[in-house]
Amino acid sequence: MFISSGGKVVHVHRDAIGDSAIDEGEIFDTVGVGFGPANIALAVAHAECSSPRSLTFVEANDGPAWQAGMIIDGSDIQHNPLRDFITPKNPCSPYGFLSYLKSEDRLFHFLNLDAPYPPRSDFARYVNWVADQFKEQTHYSEAVAAISLCDDPASASGRRLVRVDTGSRSLWGRSLSFAPGRSKNIPEIFQPLLGDNVFHFTEYTGRRDLWKAGNAPKSVAVIGSSQSSVEIILDLRGSLPGTKTHSVFRKFSYVLKDTSPFTEDLLFPKFTDYFYNSSPESKKQLNEQVLRSNYGSVDEDVLKELYFVLYENKVRGDSSILVHNNREVIDATHRGAGVELVLRDQHTGQVETILVDAVILATGFRNFGTAENEELCHPLLGDIADSYEKNEDGTLRVTRSYQAVPRDGHNAPPLVLNGLCESSHGLGDAGSFSLLSYRAFDIERALAEALDPNSGVSCT
Repeated sequence: MFISSGGKVVHVHRDAIGDSAIDEGEIFDTVGVGFGPANIALAVAHAECSSPRSLTFVEANDGPAWQAGMIIDGSDIQHNPLRDFITPKNPCSPYGFLSYLKSEDRLFHFLNLDAPYPPRSDFARYVNWVADQFKEQTHYSEAVAAISLCDDPASASGRRLVRVDTGSRSLWGRSLSFAPGRSKNIPEIFQPLLGDNVFHFTEYTGRRDLWKAGNAPKSVAVIGSSQSSVEIILDLRGSLPGTKTHSVFRKFSYVLKDTSPFTEDLLFPKFTDYFYNSSPESKKQLNEQVLRSNYGSVDEDVLKELYFVLYENKVRGDSSILVHNNREVIDATHRGAGVELVLRDQHTGQVETILVDAVILATGFRNFGTAENEELCHPLLGDIADSYEKNEDGTLRVTRSYQAVPRDGHNAPPLVLNGLCESSHGLGDAGSFSLLSYRAFDIERALAEALDPNSGVSCT
């Protein structure tokens, strides 16, 4: 329908869900859910390609918050900093890490840095610096409550619109770049206990700072044996020296990260094609072979530091860090103000109980799949997932350009799974910057073609 607005005639149609009038000018070509690295990279690619497509983003946090819970003093990043938002695609871009250093007048200081990688805090500032250049397109502090589809009578293609609802607004888009980050992996046994003293490691530094301000726990259990778990153990030792730390994990030992340059070939763009076109069984085999380059492993310098600390503690008779390897947590309950954990040795069956004041879950994130620590679909997509094709295992079918495939007759709009396709595209799609710029350009090109095949946007 058409209505007059201040002498101007505008096209308006009704949202079939909320029956609210939508001005055609309120519909964006692409709505982005989440404004962490994945969608920041898309914003950069969109700018680099000089695309006329309209973009807007919603982000639950009050800023980009890249690894906000793990910006620990002395920690570094685990990838070459030139694998940033854009440099592998365009080394001359103003959005690159070197441009950031130049703007901060720290380029020469960085070149003198006697370390393989910059501090994590520095790269976090870089992420914020780039994100800030798109602040006019971004709505921060707005968690998405629901995502749905609604009719778009103005669409010549017959495609429906996507509607994104937050607590304070509704946004409509002709396409969706879904990039909220992977769901936290919370083991089922801990789910009923989540709260102030049982939490995912992504909340660590915020909780630690509250502890430092007062009422520090006397004992903490860190669950898991990843890089994050060891960093937390070492940081607790320095930040809260009066706190006893229990390190609990299933494996025999912490595992050294695979840093072979041959393994790192998986971060070449051509590997994404190789992995995507492989059979499900081949994908499983490939992941098993390269898993320790990214998961369940620890950098050599961090491992050596922990071993040195544990050795020195033995010399002193200091039991402030206790390692419970080969242990599975078979029960967890609140006991008074603390948490009681029942541990069982994986090999002897011996059972022991420990009582701690807090539990930190360094248990990673959930990929798409059917395994215990995976999920078929991100919860926020639950209301629209049935409008797209699925694989035999129930996961969404995804194209090489990261798009879900609309089901026949559903007229579903383009949906991009941005940063969530490790299961289909390989470890290069994990929570790493390594192939971020290439993925963003693939997505920008795919969305431009899906919305207007004749747009003429050049994005190579």
